[in-house]
Amino acid sequence: MSTADRLPLPESLTGAQRAAVDAITAGPRGSLFGPFLPLLRSPELMTRLQEVGAYLRFGSEVPAHLREMVILIVAREWDQDFEWGHHAPLARSAGLGDDVMAALSRGAEVTGPPDVRAVWQLIRELFDTRAVGDATFEAARAVLGDTGVVEAIGVAGYYSTLAMTMNAARTPVPDDYERLPAMRSTR
Repeated sequence: MSTADRLPLPESLTGAQRAAVDAITAGPRGSLFGPFLPLLRSPELMTRLQEVGAYLRFGSEVPAHLREMVILIVAREWDQDFEWGHHAPLARSAGLGDDVMAALSRGAEVTGPPDVRAVWQLIRELFDTRAVGDATFEAARAVLGDTGVVEAIGVAGYYSTLAMTMNAARTPVPDDYERLPAMRSTR
């Protein structure tokens, strides 16, 4: 199977695409990269998604180390090296421990502080069972509150959208990005 980028940056931009690029480069991201290259083919969708993403990443009530952990869970779930490579350093900078990072990269159970464990369980349970049990929900609520639980789930959904887009588009991963270890797919 070819690995060629299916949706690279267009050679020329429409007015709507230019406006979408201007909006993203004027915001906290500062540049156009990764998932926003294929999303640029639908500038309205890109603009709306990046606004949601900017809120979740830069304005959410979810503490940075937990938000970045959720993103890494998503990256592992979707085998998405760009997402992992972009967010692993941010997770480390936010204080996510090496033991947690190693477990996440392998898709293994996370042991760690109660806040990490509760949020990991919430997101893993959603991916694994498509539901969340009462004990898991209450543990996450105790850590994040109602708003934080909803926002953590929003982070997982938003980054899943980006991962699926990059996987379908075969968005290239920069050479200097950390990669996920290969895992045998059970799907």
